[in-house]
Amino acid sequence: MFGKLSLNAIPTEPIILGATGFMGLAVLIILGALFYFKKWGWLWREWLTSVDAKKIGIMYLILALVMLMRGFSDAVLMRSHLMLSVGNNHGFLPPFHYDQVFTAHGVIMIFFMAMPFMFALLNLVVPLQIGARDVAYPFLNSFSFWLTAAGAVLVNISLFLGEFAKTGWLAYPPLSELPFSPGVGVDYYIWSLQISGLGTLLAGINFIVTILKMRCPGMTLMRMPVFTWTALFSMILVVIAFPVLTVTLAMLGLDRYLDMHFFSTDFGGNQMMYVNMIWAWGHPEVYILILPAFGIFSEVVATFCKKALFGYTTMIWASGAITLLSFVVWLHHFFTMGAGADVNAFFGITTMIISIPTGVKIFNWLFTMYRGRITFSVPMLWTMGFFYTFVIGGVTGVLMSVPGADFELHNSLFLIAHFHNTIIGGVVFGYLAGITYWFPKVFGFKLNPKLGKASFWCWLIGFYVAFMPLYILGFMGMTRRLNHYDASTGWHPFLVVAAIGTLIIGIGILILVVDLVTSFINRNQNLDVTGDPWDGRTLEWSIPSPPPFYNFAHIPHVDTLDAFWHSKQNKINQNTNTHYEDIHMPKNTGVGFVLAGFIFIIGFAMIWHIWWLAIAGGVGTIATVIFRAFDYHTDYYLDASEVEKHESKYLNRK
Repeated sequence: MFGKLSLNAIPTEPIILGATGFMGLAVLIILGALFYFKKWGWLWREWLTSVDAKKIGIMYLILALVMLMRGFSDAVLMRSHLMLSVGNNHGFLPPFHYDQVFTAHGVIMIFFMAMPFMFALLNLVVPLQIGARDVAYPFLNSFSFWLTAAGAVLVNISLFLGEFAKTGWLAYPPLSELPFSPGVGVDYYIWSLQISGLGTLLAGINFIVTILKMRCPGMTLMRMPVFTWTALFSMILVVIAFPVLTVTLAMLGLDRYLDMHFFSTDFGGNQMMYVNMIWAWGHPEVYILILPAFGIFSEVVATFCKKALFGYTTMIWASGAITLLSFVVWLHHFFTMGAGADVNAFFGITTMIISIPTGVKIFNWLFTMYRGRITFSVPMLWTMGFFYTFVIGGVTGVLMSVPGADFELHNSLFLIAHFHNTIIGGVVFGYLAGITYWFPKVFGFKLNPKLGKASFWCWLIGFYVAFMPLYILGFMGMTRRLNHYDASTGWHPFLVVAAIGTLIIGIGILILVVDLVTSFINRNQNLDVTGDPWDGRTLEWSIPSPPPFYNFAHIPHVDTLDAFWHSKQNKINQNTNTHYEDIHMPKNTGVGFVLAGFIFIIGFAMIWHIWWLAIAGGVGTIATVIFRAFDYHTDYYLDASEVEKHESKYLNRK
């Protein structure tokens, strides 16, 4: 009746039990608080059923921060274990658990931390920047979030019910095939990524339509803010690349469930086909994450240097070039497969070429800073930390684009250091700059700048202490995925330093959490309702902080780039129109939450081969879709008098 699920699925490892107990305690505290303060109704009405892009963005942000701490705990386990696992000491993680930890770390940080962080910023900022009241499909936006959350829950269930994959974060065959991974770990991997990947694909379609069809009057494509441009390019990559991931994981699932042999050598299968397909998604994924960060840096540099962005047009073309070239470099991830000199040379050259538009962006930011009146705010510090860190990652990437050099370095810690150099120095620094920059706009109060700067310096210093030793270890021959090494290698001192760096980053994360909590507690003392705390240039700063649920009482009309900045320079009053009209608004609905719940049940049932539960989940999914199809009351009109009342409240606050 319960398929593979039995009491034996509950791990007995002390570390796993401790982590499970901690997570369970946290959940109980949250549930207890909701019961004690009688907030269940409020939570359902205001958040779980919300289709407001701003609230969905906040929920994405909460998910990203929770997953950051979950993924970082895996990093602490890995670095601590390697620091201790030398010579006769075998550390504290058994090999099978260590393999699960480094797999979960990669999966969580990319799929369930970085991706939700990106969509948080897109939901919070893009509609405001283009003068729209919401995204094109509000219900689809809610559904996309809950699919991502369902995938994240599946990953975390594997911690205390069964196991996670022991294959590395890309699950290469034959290790991920059934004969070598007979447990449920790879199935957890497949279903969590399939469910969250579907949400990502739907969100990508939603934002493309939003940006192309919902811009306010006068906002031509070449008047869009740079962040919106980079969001558009990123979503184009999502729509092209994520179906490849879906098909790849579906084929691996068919191998495991129906013995299809797509990626095993039996009956003509080819494991290298999987590697090609997974990286045909995987390399664009890197640029899906980094392009919005590039847009954030453009907004921050222009604001805190009090200058128009240098080379706006070249920035757009550089982003487009990166988008196009990201699809012709995937094979540099496996130069060692023996494709031949011609193939390796082509992909090596294209990898070098893609660094050119990235370099264009770096120089444009530097020229924007040149002779600017630079304010060293927290977002600007994150941006300047990015310049140094990301350039190092880019230079090491160019080194590895040489097939001969890559052949020596590919399976070493040098590659791990390079990857983290670009992802932490580019993506994480960018998103932290973005959330700090737009935080007053989203929440109506400011973060503590002293704590923000302390967190930045811990992140920056901790990063260099943690990952520069890995470059050296790579040159010394230390390979990836080792869980034990001999004392004679001379690697131990560098791994101790790397563990100390991880601890420093952990302090930075702790300060970030303290900053968020204390700023929320003291929010009445740190109010910012003026709508323009940073002297921002783009349209989102033209409305109160936080914005009303309808965003704009009057849809703005723009006739230039940096519309808000120009209106201030020309002393144009944004609030001269006192005539209010009814506003067409979407209704909140719990259908997205329920539908994602049934899909979660299908995934969990398929993992454990509980066929009756999978069928029940399928029936529930179909019934929910039919119910939604016959629900004709999905929107309403907000009366003009209500709009005027809301606007009066915000104007009085200002």
